Amino acid sequence: MSGPLRVVVADDQALVRSGFGMILTADGIEVVAEAANGMEAVAAVRRTAPDVVLMDIRMPEMGGIEATRRIVAGSVGGTRVLILTTYDLDQYVYAALTAGASGFLLKDVTPEHLVAAVRLVRSGDALLAPSITRRLVERFTRRDQAIHRDLSALTPRELEVLRLMATGLSNAELADRLILSPATVKTHVAHILAKLALRDRVQAVVLAYEIGLVTPGSSAHPTTDHTLDQN
Repeated sequence: MSGPLRVVVADDQALVRSGFGMILTADGIEVVAEAANGMEAVAAVRRTAPDVVLMDIRMPEMGGIEATRRIVAGSVGGTRVLILTTYDLDQYVYAALTAGASGFLLKDVTPEHLVAAVRLVRSGDALLAPSITRRLVERFTRRDQAIHRDLSALTPRELEVLRLMATGLSNAELADRLILSPATVKTHVAHILAKLALRDRVQAVVLAYEIGLVTPGSSAHPTTDHTLDQN
């Protein structure tokens, strides 16, 4: 991908915006705008067309969830939203993911992980630790919500990959479990996303829970947190 990585930082605390901005700038990432609320974030995205938005959830005037929904719906250049939250099980994070966010970061993230996460999101990869994703979806998926998605386009192998991916397995673990090469696993994941019209791995995990392909508490095996995971 050519050109510098361009980011908008949206948070109602000036100190947080400044801190993240300095970390990103020091690594060669261009902060094209800052926003103190959701309305400013949406306007900044329309004005600057960034690659990634670092989005706080709780902001005045318009919160991060509605701002995310508007940005994703109106995104022509593929702007991706990375949610910032204080708690790893913030009740609003799941709503933000279903609104179109590509993942989330805790505000106490290390500078190295912040930079790595932003770069992964820009490249189209997923960034969430699988076990954190699973806990998040398990806690906040509304089981009374009727979700309909035709899985008939998936091959038996792709269906198996989707199910295991949703239980928290990384690509390396999937390759190990299914006795496949990492490249083959990546191809399966790409086919799943394309066939189900999903934007990224995060949406695939959320969908798998909502349609009942996996259920809260299910696990392929005890996993450790992967700080950053790729498609």
